[in-house]
Amino acid sequence: MSLPQDVLTACADAGLKLVTAESCTGGMVCASLVDIPGSSSVVLGGVVSYSNGLKMALLGVREETLKTHGAVSEETAAEMATGALSRLGADIAVSITGVAGPGASGPKPEGMVCFGLARRGAVPVTETMQFGALGRAEVRAASRDHALGMVLAAVAR
Repeated sequence: MSLPQDVLTACADAGLKLVTAESCTGGMVCASLVDIPGSSSVVLGGVVSYSNGLKMALLGVREETLKTHGAVSEETAAEMATGALSRLGADIAVSITGVAGPGASGPKPEGMVCFGLARRGAVPVTETMQFGALGRAEVRAASRDHALGMVLAAVAR
């Protein structure tokens, strides 16, 4: 089996509905899941919020969070995940925001990616990974895989 299939199977076995909130991956996590037949039994959908305006409007990320911590931060990733969870009516949500490159965006280095995972009734979990200057496609693919791994680990607990 593949990682996306493993996530779908774990979520289905646990009776969980999943949503994604993605920035630098542009929907790759959700796409990798919905490529699999039967994914609609688990995946409700996802939000691609590349701009700060959409992060605020669609996911409820606070302007203060963006001003204080920036779009690429664990604080923003947590708010993206919790916003997706509540606004899209899911049981579990994963979020990604980062600098895919090439080049850095202000003080955040290329390859820095922040992740959020939210579940109903639980405190959001966040992580930051530094994938380095792998190249845009590689950072995005590594981010997709890391986010899927976070979901799988959370459901397995």
